[in-house]
Amino acid sequence: MRRLTIAALAATLALSASPAFAYKIFVSNEKGNDITVLDSENFEVIETFAVGQRPRGIAVSPDGKHLYICASDNDTIQVYDTETYEFIRTLPSGPDPELLVVSPDGTRLYAANEDDNLVTAIDLETGTRLAEIPVGVEPEGMGISPDGQTIVNTSETTNMAHFIDRDSQQITANVLVDSRPRFAQYKADGSEIWVSAEIGGTVSVIDAETKEIKHKVTFEIQGIRPEAIQPVGVRITDDGTKAYVALGPANRVAVVDANTYEVLDYLLVGQRVWQLAFSPDQKHLFTTNGISNDISIVDVDAGEVIKSVQVGQEPWGVAVTPDS
Repeated sequence: MRRLTIAALAATLALSASPAFAYKIFVSNEKGNDITVLDSENFEVIETFAVGQRPRGIAVSPDGKHLYICASDNDTIQVYDTETYEFIRTLPSGPDPELLVVSPDGTRLYAANEDDNLVTAIDLETGTRLAEIPVGVEPEGMGISPDGQTIVNTSETTNMAHFIDRDSQQITANVLVDSRPRFAQYKADGSEIWVSAEIGGTVSVIDAETKEIKHKVTFEIQGIRPEAIQPVGVRITDDGTKAYVALGPANRVAVVDANTYEVLDYLLVGQRVWQLAFSPDQKHLFTTNGISNDISIVDVDAGEVIKSVQVGQEPWGVAVTPDS
């Protein structure tokens, strides 16, 4: 009986020493060459670990076990364990990977190779390169349809959204958008793709079936010069009612009615807001603020910023694990 009691006590102490969080938030610090990890209870930093040079794009596998990082200056994608933070392997990304997206079934990864004007498709089961798909000049943004059949890449200099078929690995459509497109985000129902244009100052809403632009969202903030309003990261709620757009040096996140395309509000966050990610229940939105070296945490229902947390040097990307 005494052994069982001691064993049970040891197990309890072990659990208390290594708390299990509902989910974790991972932030890539571009200049710090490391990843900051935050918990989901108090939104506090619980770990920082070194990775490759100039980490930017970041994503978590659908099962929450693996963290994928674009180590841009190492010309590779690195894979880490989300629990132990141990390095697992590298993937053959091609030169200068900037943003990446993982297929909904977790079997493939697609990365934009900015220097070579390519999108690299990678088999995550074998860790091998499936294809290098030529796209426009300076590819950056990567999006994927909910069924995983269509991949979207945005090319900054060509000013296009390229639609790529999963099976043929060929471009099936090119859509001209405004200057310097940076991000592509599908609605959860697959009906629309929202593409941000940093220099153009707009978000193009593209019909997924016709590949035509059905609306352009524009932004106007009192006291902010139009050229300082630079849309970058985009996230849309799963119910399709609201979209959130990071506006770069405007230091704001725009809240947009995703059905009428009306801008409802501007939330003041940190300096040069870059990328966005939702919590699994979409009650919180996390923003990376590259100049103030912090992330802002938005209460989605309340429509307000509730906390700012210092992270590493020049935070760029943010990804969240599923609920445990």
